[in-house]
Amino acid sequence: MGLNLEDKKAVVVEVAAQVVNAQTVALAEYRGIEVGDLTALRKQAREAGVYLHVLKNTLVRRAVAETPFATLAEHMVGPLIYSISADPVAAARVLHDFAKTNDKLVIKAGSYAGKVLDKAGVQALASIPGREELLARLLGVMKAPVSGFAAVVAALAKQRELESVEATVV
Repeated sequence: MGLNLEDKKAVVVEVAAQVVNAQTVALAEYRGIEVGDLTALRKQAREAGVYLHVLKNTLVRRAVAETPFATLAEHMVGPLIYSISADPVAAARVLHDFAKTNDKLVIKAGSYAGKVLDKAGVQALASIPGREELLARLLGVMKAPVSGFAAVVAALAKQRELESVEATVV
């Protein structure tokens, strides 16, 4: 059963609200995926904070018009599932990780920073570490010199303690 005009307007408004805060949009064809698998994909998306829905392409085209994602309109053909997120990597990662285990999900395109990405671009974006991992790496890099200095000072103190013990024995 099709949507009436009011329902269509509500969908356009909902998607437009998601797109306003989004940094990334990824599209994938979901033809042939079983309901249980699609439910698992939706659960992963919710956990990652990703807006993931099967939507009518014409409604999404209207929602993204006059946004940086309007360039994706030419890729909005066929049965697509839309992944939209404020996290630059999450939308692509959810689809990419699921596509690794389910060959029926085919990544078609994406958009990040106003640029249209092909399948390889979406996969490359998905392989970028997440914000938390990048912060942890940065902290490790910043902490390394301090840890190294502390280890050297501790070793020097131990060496001097041994030297003073040897001096008192002799």
